[in-house]
Amino acid sequence: MRILVCVKQVPDTTEIKIDPVKHTLIRDGVPAIVNTFDAYALETAARIKDANPGTTITLLSMGPDQAKDALRECLAVGGDKAYLASDRKFGGSDTLATSYILATAIKQIEKTDGAFDIIFGGKQAIDGDTGQVGPEIAAHLGIPQMTYASTVEIKDGEAIVKRESDEGYDMISVPLPCVVTIVKPEFEPRYPTLMSKRKARKAEIGLITFEDIKDIIDETRIGLKGSPTKVKKTFTPDRTKNTVRIEEEEPAAAAAKLVNLLSEAHIL
Repeated sequence: MRILVCVKQVPDTTEIKIDPVKHTLIRDGVPAIVNTFDAYALETAARIKDANPGTTITLLSMGPDQAKDALRECLAVGGDKAYLASDRKFGGSDTLATSYILATAIKQIEKTDGAFDIIFGGKQAIDGDTGQVGPEIAAHLGIPQMTYASTVEIKDGEAIVKRESDEGYDMISVPLPCVVTIVKPEFEPRYPTLMSKRKARKAEIGLITFEDIKDIIDETRIGLKGSPTKVKKTFTPDRTKNTVRIEEEEPAAAAAKLVNLLSEAHIL
């Protein structure tokens, strides 16, 4: 079985600050990490690998050269091979353009390495929270998709997915090949060993540039020009701490007082 896991290097959101004048992210000095949900996706893939001898895990990311650090982290905890899609022409891509580039890179990898049985990704990136790239990759590739998966098992050519829903969980089977995006599961990602870290540092990471895929990609659909959405402004909402405490002995009296206050404030 051949598995591909899409991973993204993101800024640590606990350290992010907004420039009050330019309203842009201050990235200087902010550490970069592997997207949390992608780490869950990799652990899910690694567990399938443990249960199915002979399974291989290929990693794919898109970004600048420093994204190789994230790929090496993933190689140390279950990945067998890694590729980075990186080119100035890819810069400024929104989710639609990004998913198109990744889908095209997947097709390029499959030319030499063989077709993938299942493609994993996190349900969303913690820096953008759109949850769009995984499903869009499936659409570009023309294969089934399953989102919000908590656990995944492979049986008789199908992925048996425990899918998170508003009312609990659904058990759904999806034929292979397919794309599956992962939520926070009941287990935590495994830790790398000293030996796996050393091996990952020495591993060669394949580079996929525009020139490598120019024959199978539409240049008008990538980068800023190929992105139908634009981020006009990023800002931190103003927060106030003005509060009103309602203290009544009876709940009905507290509710009536709350309604009066909301009415006076023209909220109701």
